[in-house]
Amino acid sequence: MTRTPPSARTPARRIRWFFVVGLTAVLAVIAAALCYELPNSSSSSLPSAASLSNALRGEHRGALGEADGAVPDGVTVLDDSIPAVAKLKPGLLKALRQAAAAAADDGVKFYVNSGWRSPAYQDQLLREAIAKYGSEAEAARWVATAATSPHVSGDAVDIGHSDATTWLSEHGAEYGLCQIYKNEPWHYELRASAIDRGCPHMYADPTQDPRMQP
Repeated sequence: MTRTPPSARTPARRIRWFFVVGLTAVLAVIAAALCYELPNSSSSSLPSAASLSNALRGEHRGALGEADGAVPDGVTVLDDSIPAVAKLKPGLLKALRQAAAAAADDGVKFYVNSGWRSPAYQDQLLREAIAKYGSEAEAARWVATAATSPHVSGDAVDIGHSDATTWLSEHGAEYGLCQIYKNEPWHYELRASAIDRGCPHMYADPTQDPRMQP
């Protein structure tokens, strides 16, 4: 076997050593530059806690809440602390509570999905309906104007859940509580005459209701 003389190996080893040292130095410089730049870019591009808080406050500034008729989850017809319930017409609220007491014997609870609404809240719901359904005409099948809505006057309530609306469809007339629109099985209003005569014929949707006409 032929061996390479030591004198021939030495220059090659030196070249490799200089290459490794040089590469290490370059990497060190790059790492130092990155460590310097990252904090600076982070501090300039990422929002601070204060700016996030201000953005959130701005997003919710002017939002309509419970005082305008928004209803939190789990509200029942017995919750007087919620304006959507407390501001319903007294006759409607009394009938609802009488019916709720009877329904409770059948294991059914009346939740309120919507009740009284402020005109501003009704306007907001109408705008959202127009955006959802694509036109004022289609939105009118589901949401009335503030000037015509029985929710704004405190004369209507939207009841949940399905077991409650099923119960009301069978027993509501006994308390003067009637479904008004075929497309809204949750929407109930007081019709005192229904106790003796039964509920009146339902409209297909609110656009058929003379009260909704401008």
